[in-house]
Amino acid sequence: MNKSHNEHLENATETDDFGTNYSSGLNNSHQDSDINDLGIAEIVTALHDLRLTSLEHRKRRDRPPKLPSRKVLQTVVEGLGAALFPNRLGLPDIKESGIDYFVGHTLDVVLRELVSQVKLELKFVADVRNEAEQNKSKQSQSITLRTPTEIVREFAKQLPAIRQLLDSDIKAAYEGDPAARSVDEVLVCYPGVWAIIHYRIAHVLHGLGVPLVARMISEIAHSATGIDIHPGATIGDSFFIDHGTGVVIGETTIIGRHVRIYQAVTLGAKRFPTDEDGNLLKGHARHPIVEDNVVIYAGATVLGRITIGAGSSIGGNVWLTRSVPANSNITQAQTLASSLVAVSHIENSALPQTNSQVNKEVSQHH
Repeated sequence: MNKSHNEHLENATETDDFGTNYSSGLNNSHQDSDINDLGIAEIVTALHDLRLTSLEHRKRRDRPPKLPSRKVLQTVVEGLGAALFPNRLGLPDIKESGIDYFVGHTLDVVLRELVSQVKLELKFVADVRNEAEQNKSKQSQSITLRTPTEIVREFAKQLPAIRQLLDSDIKAAYEGDPAARSVDEVLVCYPGVWAIIHYRIAHVLHGLGVPLVARMISEIAHSATGIDIHPGATIGDSFFIDHGTGVVIGETTIIGRHVRIYQAVTLGAKRFPTDEDGNLLKGHARHPIVEDNVVIYAGATVLGRITIGAGSSIGGNVWLTRSVPANSNITQAQTLASSLVAVSHIENSALPQTNSQVNKEVSQHH
């Protein structure tokens, strides 16, 4: 390796975004007489060229993207969880007299970190917005855009409301699962509750105009629990996800109050409309509406902008692409029968006409 590259390695940050320490290994390895046998110099050059090509393609050669940190956001969410539930998610030996101090100190630390992450997103968005869009909406942006501090301050004001919603979710899980022995067990053990904590936080941030930070927070929970809830989804209080692995809730889904769903349930889109140039249309309503007091059992797939009426029960492994009225009880056998009827109708309409049918049509034309 050349001298300048070695100097760069020596000055490199000790750890990467995932906390891995590379510097000691690099400093030792570049002194190893056999290191060239690994071909690292050529690999670094090839990666450098690919990186430049990617930046040039996006017209960002001199402005490489600086994105929010997943590691920092994970710390932020854990801190917010500790501040929301200090006795159960905070320090193990915290005393009652010190709880308020702990909550205040924790919020001070994590909200400052959140401001820095929001700032990175806003700068990134401003950098990628093209000049024409900036000029076109320059006046409105000066009115509507807020600073990172203002966004985080507004988010912080909603923390008590988030806590109230989470209390209702935890209670719903306790009341809906006969295996749950206490609400405390539900909070510290249930992956569905952990995913909902992330969702409730991310949803508020999404609504405040930082969708990238919000999505990253949701994906942290997705990686940890296997539950994928888009932060743009709207979910009412007393929401319970039991078991949870494989649950998918799309961006424009609307879920009412006291809804319970089980593992491997998908609330997704049926199709993806495109514009005249073939580009996907983004942001339009394409996911289900689930009204109050609905239960959706394991493996059910509900697709499209359909409505599941209040009080309905959707059975396991059901494939549903049509709206159902309130208090419906939909089973796999029913949906299979409906599909067979539809297929039979199509097949019958495609059968060759009989002689009597042909003669009847001929007589009608004479």
